[in-house]
Amino acid sequence: MPALTPGITLDEDERRARQEAHWLLKEFGPEAPLYAAMKAEKAIEQKDFGRCARWKRVLELLADGGRVELRRGGAAK
Repeated sequence: MPALTPGITLDEDERRARQEAHWLLKEFGPEAPLYAAMKAEKAIEQKDFGRCARWKRVLELLADGGRVELRRGGAAK
């Protein structure tokens, strides 16, 4: 995951993915990727591919050593 550059605002999907990853790490620690994978699987079963893409991004963030940086502020549109 590239480091955040000061002054760059995250889009809504990226912000939500980082929030989910942060929450999963806080709640489940090293088992966070398992919970994210279960969420992605459920999204696939429901044919909600947008939500599945977000959970895939959460898994990518968690695979990057669990360093999840949250940025406050509005999302870029």
